[in-house]
Amino acid sequence: MQKLSALLGHEFSDPHLLTEALTHGSAAAPGGFSYERLEFLGDRVLSLVVAELLFRNYPDENEGELARRYAALVRREALAEIAAEIGLGAFIIMSRSEAQAGGRENPSLLADVCEAVIAALYLDGGLAAVAGFIHRHWRARMADTRTPPKDAKTTLQEWAQGRGFPLPVYRIAGREGPDHAPQFTIEVSAGNVGAPAIGKGPTRRAAEQVAAAALLARIGDDER
Repeated sequence: MQKLSALLGHEFSDPHLLTEALTHGSAAAPGGFSYERLEFLGDRVLSLVVAELLFRNYPDENEGELARRYAALVRREALAEIAAEIGLGAFIIMSRSEAQAGGRENPSLLADVCEAVIAALYLDGGLAAVAGFIHRHWRARMADTRTPPKDAKTTLQEWAQGRGFPLPVYRIAGREGPDHAPQFTIEVSAGNVGAPAIGKGPTRRAAEQVAAAALLARIGDDER
């Protein structure tokens, strides 16, 4: 816990908060809590800090532009990437079977625990402590794009609307794997492109983005 506290840049007055944030349901005591309650709070804290960070750093951008930046920064993939960067998976408290099944590398679990850790930082050290952590790890991502990013789904929707087509249609074509590490297969169709494009990912949202990117690649830059 001391090593993780150093990585987070905060010494906990109540270490039990950090322990709860790291505890998977498979290792929770009977009647005890896992990370899930803290994850609920952490999601809201992250939203507030990132929204304020964008508001202050991009004073000339409108709401829509800020919203696109915000969506890119708080998406689960970004949380999982940051969790992996600080090695959070090694600190998660879980059953041996969960660990053997790849739980420590599960992007969805890493994102959830990262949000729980954010909540623990907030409850123990207040807004200053959690804002310091978020600023350190999110600022670089915020600065990566000079213009507000557009994800593949947004770009595909704008392409369809610009040509008078109905909105793209996404359909779950399959779901494999255990509950802790699912793999979704999504099909998307749009306009007059022809056969649906297929995308796979650990969440439905991620698979939809992959499918949309595949369809955009088929459409080609010239037609867009």
